[in-house]
Amino acid sequence: MKVGIINVTGYTGVELARLLSQHPEVKLVSVTGRSAAGKKLGAVFPHLADLKLTIEAELGEVDLAFSAMPHKESAPEVIPLLNKGIKVVDISADFRLKEASEYKQWYGFTHPAPKFLKEAIYGLPELYRSKIASAQLVANPGCYPTAAILALAPAVKAKLIEPDIIIDSKSGISGAGRSLSPITHYAEANEDTSAYALEGHRHLPEIVQELRLLSGGKSLAVSFVPHLVPMTRGILTTCYAKLASGKNEKQLRELYRDFYKDEPFVRVVDSPPHTKHTMGSNFCLVYPTIDQRAGRLIVISCLDNLIKGGSGQAVQNMNLMLGLPETTGLEAPAVYP
Repeated sequence: MKVGIINVTGYTGVELARLLSQHPEVKLVSVTGRSAAGKKLGAVFPHLADLKLTIEAELGEVDLAFSAMPHKESAPEVIPLLNKGIKVVDISADFRLKEASEYKQWYGFTHPAPKFLKEAIYGLPELYRSKIASAQLVANPGCYPTAAILALAPAVKAKLIEPDIIIDSKSGISGAGRSLSPITHYAEANEDTSAYALEGHRHLPEIVQELRLLSGGKSLAVSFVPHLVPMTRGILTTCYAKLASGKNEKQLRELYRDFYKDEPFVRVVDSPPHTKHTMGSNFCLVYPTIDQRAGRLIVISCLDNLIKGGSGQAVQNMNLMLGLPETTGLEAPAVYP
């Protein structure tokens, strides 16, 4: 199968190219990037020189395309491909939300093709594997939502917690993208940690949408506070919710292990995970526990925001869409140290 990447010059695009360069069942034949069109991929990213590709202004002929464009800019690139019958994995936010009105509220634009919002499958294989396999358009989840939803899904599905949830997430700076910004300059970000988007992060409606579906449509109160920490990659998320049932810690761990028993990229671990435990891998590590004094569920999850939180999950979705083994090209363990 021939695959292509729209906007290879961002962090998710270039990481996707690296993963696809090692994939045994597909061939990366076309990459685009407006700022670097006409240049050799290896000249822009020397670690990918062996791919022998030229960055183009327009995507060539492919069987499946990845769009790594920013939100609002991705949909106009994706829609013509869908109309041609080409399969697409969209890594932007442009097809994740089911209600078109939410794009105006959270992303500041009117969605150009609401009909595709109904057809798009949310690309979290742990929840939608069979639908992804038959989809033409998969909306790759955001990095924060992937970590939060995987942390909370078993508890929400089992009605184990009250519908009042706090999600505290800490992300490496690569999550802000490759474009220049004062907050991501070395002198600003180094030796500094800060909370942001307290009025509501754009990933919040995505988290609420999926948790509400897991709860059977129950109304949820979700507070989500992201933080920027001075590291390149990784997300560590801590979720809190009051317990609604009397399960003990052993039963809680069994519930989580049963929920994820057949999942190749989610591991329920016996001690709180570190972001370095997932760096460079497609794994999400989940550690559920109970604060006995407060009767509160605490779940910690961590993942690499550029792999399971982005490009790795996109390849996982591609594998399902093409009928390939889900783990193909993604078996590498984390990088240490």
